Amino acid sequence: MSLTNGGNKVNHKALNVLLITGMSGAGKSRTFSVLEDIDYEAIDNLPINLLPSLVDLALKSDPDRSNPALAIGVDARTRNFQPDKIVNVLNQLREQAHISIKILYFDCSNEILASRFTETRRRHPLAKDRPVSDGIIRERQMMEVIKAQSDYVFDTSEITNLDLRRMLSQHFERAQGEGLNISICSFGYPKGLPRDADLVFDMRYLKNPHYVDKLKQKTGQNSDVGDYIMKDPVFDRSWDKVSSLILTLLPEYKKEGKSYLTIAFGCTGGRHRSVFIAEKMTKLLKEKKYKVNLHHRELSI
Repeated sequence: MSLTNGGNKVNHKALNVLLITGMSGAGKSRTFSVLEDIDYEAIDNLPINLLPSLVDLALKSDPDRSNPALAIGVDARTRNFQPDKIVNVLNQLREQAHISIKILYFDCSNEILASRFTETRRRHPLAKDRPVSDGIIRERQMMEVIKAQSDYVFDTSEITNLDLRRMLSQHFERAQGEGLNISICSFGYPKGLPRDADLVFDMRYLKNPHYVDKLKQKTGQNSDVGDYIMKDPVFDRSWDKVSSLILTLLPEYKKEGKSYLTIAFGCTGGRHRSVFIAEKMTKLLKEKKYKVNLHHRELSI
């Protein structure tokens, strides 16, 4: 998943509106389920000309902003869908100080989008009587103007439902506090880099427990695996440098106004070295009073 945003906070003093849009089949329905679970009022397929009225109604009925924020779905299925008009309406609403609007754009590769429509036997909204690929190309062209205005871009080509839920909860949980929210993850290089990673550290220079029979089936969460890794002659020096670098950078990111940071540790299989280092870094940062979420990508499969 890729995130193309500086990490702006959800504004809790204004009416928060998330506009959910993007390519058909890219995961917007799953997104609504997650946002409803974290206290957003979700309304899908809303004609854009009704958005200002809906916002006004929400403001009048909830002056203290105590009710759920809004998650509004707008895409190619919407009646009289006009990307330029959507952008104009959003820009007008953004000028109002008591409204905080963020555009979440969901994207996916053409090949995976086509396979999703084929597997579910759904018709693409822009290809009723034509090949799915034609509808995808046409929709991508239409959506470019909205994508260019988006605050967040999520690529769901290769992520699981669990990953999507984790990322959305991390960035849009309404109950979260102020400060820098850190997500640490471990991963295996054969399955690619985490798409949301801000900092990536390669742990493949450390000796691999995979080649020790009694450790092969265990993970970096086991103490004997950790003991093996820490006996590597280069471990102490490298850990000191990596941890020192991260602890140096975090206050600087916070001063720059960044609210979310994902630190990824990778190794060959994503089960031993990267898991151990991710666990160790999480413990260190919690001791330093940072808010940290931990996720082991290959262990969750």
